[in-house]
Amino acid sequence: MTTATTPTTRAQTSWLAGGQLLDALTARDFTALHQSLADDVRLRALVPPGPFEVSGAEAVTGQFRTWFGGDDSFELVATSLGRVGDRLYLRWQVRMQPTGDTAAARIAEQHVFATVSDRIDSLDLVCSGWQADPGRLTDRSR
Repeated sequence: MTTATTPTTRAQTSWLAGGQLLDALTARDFTALHQSLADDVRLRALVPPGPFEVSGAEAVTGQFRTWFGGDDSFELVATSLGRVGDRLYLRWQVRMQPTGDTAAARIAEQHVFATVSDRIDSLDLVCSGWQADPGRLTDRSR
């Protein structure tokens, strides 16, 4: 008996990898985020205070953990996923605050263009930087 399967196209693989990254970020699941990245992934980022580049799944995951990990309340406010030619486009807006301190709430938005084979091979990211956003989170967001 033969089972027919539909081959996965490069575009489908891109959507899957992008969705996996966004799902992992939503859940703050850095293990799953790591799994969406190729072992030799490259992140080039333009963020305040300036540009930087890191390579390797461990280093890139560590950067996301630095930005979005920790004990602060966390809310993924909005996400987008699309394509521009062969590049995958991802966008997310994140709100964070120390638990119980609405005056310290902050928000940031990041836009990413990624290349994908089986997993994400490269991320070119631009970030708004953290901006004040008082009074928007509740302690339920974690």
